[in-house]
Amino acid sequence: MKLTEIPVANFIGGLWQASLSRETFETVDPATEEILAKVPRSDSRDVDAAVKAAHLAFYGEWRELTPAERGRLLYRLAQAIQSYRAELAELETLDNGKPLREALDDFDGVTRTIEYNAGAADKLQGDTIPLGMEVIDFTILEPLGVTAHIVPWNFPLGIAIRSVALALAAGCTVVLKPAEETPLTALRLASIIQEVGFPNGVFNVVTGFGEEAGAALVRHPLVRGVTFTGSAETGRKIMAQAAESLKPLVLELGGKNALIVFEDANLERAVNDAMEAVFGNCGQVCSAASRLLLHTSIYSEFMDRFCERVSQLKIAPGMENGDLGPLVSKEQLERAMNYIRIGQEEGAKLVLGGTRPTHLKRGYFFLPTIFAEVSPFMRIAQEEIFAPVVAVFSFETEVEALQKANEVPYGLTAGVYTQDIRRALTFAQRLETGSVWINGWYLGGVQAPTGGVKASGFGRERGLPGIHNYLQIKNVAIKL
Repeated sequence: MKLTEIPVANFIGGLWQASLSRETFETVDPATEEILAKVPRSDSRDVDAAVKAAHLAFYGEWRELTPAERGRLLYRLAQAIQSYRAELAELETLDNGKPLREALDDFDGVTRTIEYNAGAADKLQGDTIPLGMEVIDFTILEPLGVTAHIVPWNFPLGIAIRSVALALAAGCTVVLKPAEETPLTALRLASIIQEVGFPNGVFNVVTGFGEEAGAALVRHPLVRGVTFTGSAETGRKIMAQAAESLKPLVLELGGKNALIVFEDANLERAVNDAMEAVFGNCGQVCSAASRLLLHTSIYSEFMDRFCERVSQLKIAPGMENGDLGPLVSKEQLERAMNYIRIGQEEGAKLVLGGTRPTHLKRGYFFLPTIFAEVSPFMRIAQEEIFAPVVAVFSFETEVEALQKANEVPYGLTAGVYTQDIRRALTFAQRLETGSVWINGWYLGGVQAPTGGVKASGFGRERGLPGIHNYLQIKNVAIKL
């Protein structure tokens, strides 16, 4: 499918619709700064139409389908996504900027996520409660109803599917609001869902800005649950809006994640993993390793290897499949540049990067950046930058490493590199994060729950715990 053939309208109740205001906004290729498309700038009226379509579908044909039938529809969707993999990856690369090979990997993950939840759809069951011989007591798991999904721009369809597939498997209906920077694959997904044969209104997409479409979606009285991935600042606003009608929330927010390397670590593995952990997706990952904590005995050797590898990274437009593409927007580029200034003013040592590459005159490109001599309470050590920027620390003892790892407001993930199983399990217990990875990064899979603590949010996505976000428990008691 050519770019000009991609639907650029809201998808509501099985129909493609312009915004009621007829207003649009532009989505831009971050590698060229050229306009890709104009999509609807939705407001509360468009959101109301989408939510009402989802509400009608929930109490209509969708509710009458058996869990096994829902699972079969999801499986057909997974097959369709895989058949369109190359097209979808190219569209994601144009809209987001990431290297094409990364986008292709993302869509393999999308397929696996849908397949897993397709298989889980008919395996969600309640319990029997032993209350004695005169009472039969049991629980029923029921879908929440209409669910709202507000997703970020770093993995536009991957993060959308991470919650949408779970909600559909549970029997909910969906209204999806993609990030304004990257709406195109969400709209293409709608056309694929329509092609697969989902009932009208089960899946809806409205494009627009958070202050307009997003806020209206969270506040809508017919929405029964909200899932949001993004910044802690926006998460707090959504939490306040959802509190007005006591909606349950799943929030995966920012991270300032520590990759900790001890003296007995496999340095080759640790350096290799750090390259992907820090610079994958141009550092625009909530679970990226934005802090490296290195034992003093291996600090110099690690840094020599790491800096040599980083200096060889190729920066290029995503369609050229370099190591790093551009940042997603001009705003993100300016944010990164501002943090470089802040880091230097606070006294950190700029080891590599910190500027735009000279060979690329257009696009939001930014060199991979390393700061050393960072103190724990510098802003670059405490705040999420969301760019290919890493702060490097040294430590001498386990106590010091644990203290430095935990003294940030976030708690999404952490990694520990050591051959000492006692040390590894001790840190797994004491690190204040939702996930801990030992001798690897980006471990786990679609079966494993993920999520944060502290300012990184609450609730878990993926796996069976993730599906339970979209279910409510009903208790039934029968007097014999």
